[in-house]
This record gives sequence, C-alpha cells and structure tokens, in this order.
Amino acid sequence: MVRFNCDYAEGAHEEILKLMMETNMEQTPGYGADPYSEQARDLIRERCRNQEAEVQFLVGGTQTNLTVISSALRPHQCVIAPETGHINVHETGAIESCGHKVWPIPTEDGKLTAKQIWDAWESHAVNESYEHMVQPKMVYISNPTEIGTIYSRQELEELSKTCRECGLYLFMDGARLAYALTAKENDLDLAAIAQCCDVFYIGGTKVGALFGEAVVITNDTLKEDFRYIMKQKGAMLAKGRLLGIQFIGLLKNDLYFQIGDHANKMAMKLKAAFQEAGCTFLVDSPTNQQFPILPDWVLKELGENYSYSYQERIDEEHSAVRFCTSWATKEKDVDSLIQDFRRILGKNRCV
Repeated sequence: MVRFNCDYAEGAHEEILKLMMETNMEQTPGYGADPYSEQARDLIRERCRNQEAEVQFLVGGTQTNLTVISSALRPHQCVIAPETGHINVHETGAIESCGHKVWPIPTEDGKLTAKQIWDAWESHAVNESYEHMVQPKMVYISNPTEIGTIYSRQELEELSKTCRECGLYLFMDGARLAYALTAKENDLDLAAIAQCCDVFYIGGTKVGALFGEAVVITNDTLKEDFRYIMKQKGAMLAKGRLLGIQFIGLLKNDLYFQIGDHANKMAMKLKAAFQEAGCTFLVDSPTNQQFPILPDWVLKELGENYSYSYQERIDEEHSAVRFCTSWATKEKDVDSLIQDFRRILGKNRCV
C-alpha cells in the first residue's frame, strides 16, 4: 500500500535524524532552555525579521492550537474560524473543552475574508444583548487552509487591518506552512506573516520533522505568562532540545522550503494527470493537498494499492477525495499511481 492519505506517514527527514543522533548523548538544560532551542529561536527571528518575537516549541498541532487559544482568551470570549477550520472539525472539541466557543463561518474556499470578520464582529457589537453572548476576541486561520488554498499578501493584510480595528487577535495555524510558502502563486514570506499576525506557528510535524511546531508571538500581550500556560496544558517538553534541534535542521540550510517545494511538485504532477482525464476538483489547490472528484468505481480499484482520504459525496456515482504528498513522496510512486489510474479509467472520462 502506497499512502497518499496524509503528509506525516513517515518518520523524519534524514538530515533531522542525523542532527538528533549527533547530539544524542549531550547533556543540556530541559524545557527549551538549551542552546539548540536558542539557536533555533534566533534563526526564526531572523527569518521573521523581528528580534522581539517570542518563540516557543511545542509538540503537535492540536496541542499548539489549544495552548495558544486558551492562553489568549478570557472565559467569556470565543475564536472565529472558517467552518472547515481544523479547530472546528478535527480536534475533538479541544478548544471547547477549555470553555471557549469556536464561532464557525461558512466559506467557499476555506479562507476567511476581512468583510466576514467585520460583519461577525459588528453583529456582536451592535446587538442589544451583547453581554449575553460570547465575545469574539480572536480570529483563527490556517495557511494553507484545510482544503489546500492559500492566502495572498493582500488578503492577509486586509484581515490583519480589520482584526486590529475590531480589537481581535489574528492567529495563523501553520501546520503545513512550508507548502503555502513554496506554492507557485504565493507572495507571502515569514516576515510578512509576522507583521500581520499576533501569533502564528511554523509547522514541523507535517513538514519533515519527527514532531514539533514553533510558535511565534509578536503581540506583547500574548507573550505574558505563555510558558505557564504551556506547562499547564502539558505542552512543555522536558527534553525540549529535541524540538530546537529539529528546527535548526529545517531552517538553517532552507531544508524547510526544499521539502515544501518537492511536495508541491509531486502534487502538481498528480493534478495534471487528473485534469488530463477530465477530472474536476472540489477546490483549486496550489499546494500538496489535491481534491479530485472521481468515479466511485475508480476509487474502489485504486484503493486496493493506494490510500487516500475521503472528503465528501458529490453525487450518486462520484466522490471528492484527498491525495496528499509530502517531503518523503517518491516520484516513482506518483508515476505508478498515475499509470494505474489511467489503466483503470481506460477510455472513460472522470465525469
């Protein structure tokens, strides 16, 4: 079985493992107070062109979202998110378990707009019963989104401007950030993201690390006591240097961006093959997640040798599914999938 169902099926990039082995027997302080974590923080601040940013390392995406959001919100406040957002769909109510409501906003492409944020904030601010409603205080987005789309610089700047006018924190989930930053259409970089967002994170788990996410906090209010909340939420790793070392490996020689570029190129090769066969897509994604709409009989036969993720039913005979590439995706496996897809489909078309 060749897996295209996620981008974290393998362990870690060999460069990461090499660094971890080379430093394995060293003794260092724990909980992220080691020299390697400090070096990784410096690399990230340099990339973000923000020497005042606070950088902390956590283990996984759900843990990071939970820790960041619960630390930022008071008990009566909520977080606005796309309806498809990870915190709304795939985190088992982690945010709600801390007493904070997720306010989902429907979107066509997984992205929130400045107007949607303004309308949501205004609907609360002008309501005579506002004190009887949860108060919006944070906006959660991800880049790429859960359906592979990306934010442009203009879209992010407009979101940031509206959030600041409304007194809302802007938080970007960057679990797959490398795939957004290396997409052909992308015009953002880490510095622009750091300028627009109050807090965001650079994902490692889904981008070649064994595990790990690097939280970057630019808003001074959110920096206060953040490590207390990390500890309380079980997010302070005793062997913290294992996180710092991995981000040194990812960022020092641009491995992070090489990984993103490779995964995107493999995804675009798949996309082109599906398009050639007349397939339509649930959404036009420029990143490592592709969502073709395929006949169910084709999917059944493909599923004997290749795994993918079911997305949604389209009609009685077609389903939208997700094929996901990663740092470890082999081009020969992509070629094999394409060859088998063409053989199974024969002279038929996807639609």
